[in-house]
Amino acid sequence: MEGRFAQAREKYEHAAALDPSNPDYRQAARIALDHEVTALVQTAAKDRLRGDQSDASAALLQAYKLDPANIEVSEHLDQLGAEVARAEPQPIYSQADAAIGAAVQLEHAPGLRSFHIRGDEHRVIEEVFKDYGIEAMVDESVGGQQVRFDIGDATFAEAMRALHLLTGSFYVPLDEHRVVVARDTPNNRMRFMREDLETVYLPGLSQDTRTEVTNLAREVFQAQRVAVDSAAGSITLRAPRLDLDAFNATMHELLDGSSQVVLDVRFMQIAHTSTRNTGVQPPQSISAFNVYAEEQSILNANQSLVQEIISSGLAAPGDTLAILGILLASGDVSSSLFSNGIALFGGGLTQSALAPGSLTANFNLNSTDTREIDDIQLRLGDGQDGTLKLGTRYPIVTSQYSNLGSNVPSIAGLTGAGTSSNLSSLLSELSSVQPIPQVQYQDIGLTLKVNPKVLRNGNVALSIGLKLDGLTGSSVNGLPVLDNQSYEGVVMLRQGAAAVVAGELDESESRAISGTPGLSEIPGMSNLTGNNLQKNYSTLLIVMTPHVVRGTQNAGHSPMYRVVGTTPLP
Repeated sequence: MEGRFAQAREKYEHAAALDPSNPDYRQAARIALDHEVTALVQTAAKDRLRGDQSDASAALLQAYKLDPANIEVSEHLDQLGAEVARAEPQPIYSQADAAIGAAVQLEHAPGLRSFHIRGDEHRVIEEVFKDYGIEAMVDESVGGQQVRFDIGDATFAEAMRALHLLTGSFYVPLDEHRVVVARDTPNNRMRFMREDLETVYLPGLSQDTRTEVTNLAREVFQAQRVAVDSAAGSITLRAPRLDLDAFNATMHELLDGSSQVVLDVRFMQIAHTSTRNTGVQPPQSISAFNVYAEEQSILNANQSLVQEIISSGLAAPGDTLAILGILLASGDVSSSLFSNGIALFGGGLTQSALAPGSLTANFNLNSTDTREIDDIQLRLGDGQDGTLKLGTRYPIVTSQYSNLGSNVPSIAGLTGAGTSSNLSSLLSELSSVQPIPQVQYQDIGLTLKVNPKVLRNGNVALSIGLKLDGLTGSSVNGLPVLDNQSYEGVVMLRQGAAAVVAGELDESESRAISGTPGLSEIPGMSNLTGNNLQKNYSTLLIVMTPHVVRGTQNAGHSPMYRVVGTTPLP
């Protein structure tokens, strides 16, 4: 049934109705519906290319009826509606809107001009305009001082700029070939300059921001009339076209947003713990005792076991050493003097022994390396503060109070009649009331504050503030003592270059020697005795790489004018 998606969908839907327990039929019907809708959308696209809007609309409407939730069909319907709306004839006033009240554009002669004129201001102004094909009518406010106008290979805009600086005048176009020139004063600008009325919409701005924009229009751009419509979120301005253009350009820069910087921050923490315990620890003590006295003490303390050994025939009644060896070998009798061996000296009843302590040989190494890496991205505006915290919030009890509430006992002599002797039971009753703590949470860990500033040349000035807070393990009056380390600085970076901040978080080393006094202090012998060495260090490395994803700063500066000889001639 290739291409016949409607028939396939109907048959699958019929099969699903006959066997509702089989989900394959419903899924197959859905797939056939998707193919049918896609085919209708493709048919509508072909009709639009042929210019047949009615067939295209019919195909899209049929597809919409089959699957109203299909996003692709909705988008094609919106696009088709927009094309139909654009094809509709516009009202006569809408067609002429761009032509009514348009600003006058001077049609001056093209090319470069050179001037070397000496005379009064009226004559200089008229000749300069005339050379560009413009008739200038000079107002009486322009003085008649003698000036000299020298400029070479100047465009019309450059010549007008120099003429303004020389004579202190400005011009207003009357039509394409005539202008009026007057002294540049606030009163003359109000008299001669044409003012336009424009409504600027500021959607989504707060009341404070709209107030700042209003002050900007009044104080900086000298708008004569400023009306704010808070409900519509708009500002209506009345000002000369050049001032409105400057205001619009400024607002476009502000509303369009400042530069955007994506800051890649990588945290790398390297921790190393090493414990080494090597060497031989000789006996730290030696015991001396009389062999006969120790034997008799053990035999007298275990007479029942001795009789059992003799009665079983394991040893003769007078064989003291054999009986003592059997007692120690059986495990029922133990003595610390015989656990590590003995050294005999002397004889008879005075025979004695030396029992040394334990001998320990250590060959132990324990080393641990830990590396933690976190990769975080921050998107910040130009001059926007960004804060990144890694760690925990540690609760610190600052105070406690008890709210007895309904559990206040009846105190004789205070809350009721009685004698003060009943106050002795007050302490036991109040001890059962649990105090309620007041807790203040303290950030424990790392706090990183950054502020990027995009420069005119595309580089980024990155202000960095790093703070490390931790617990020292000690406390004062029950409150823990905090350890604080901080760093602040500014670094200049090119895009894609990285700034690295590194620091030692913790570093410790301890060494303990166990041995015989005097012998362990001999050079070279300390390595043979017990040697316990522990080393710990932890290093933090932060790598920050800025990327300017949206830059609004223009490199360079506007061209500068150098005016020579503007002093009026005597």
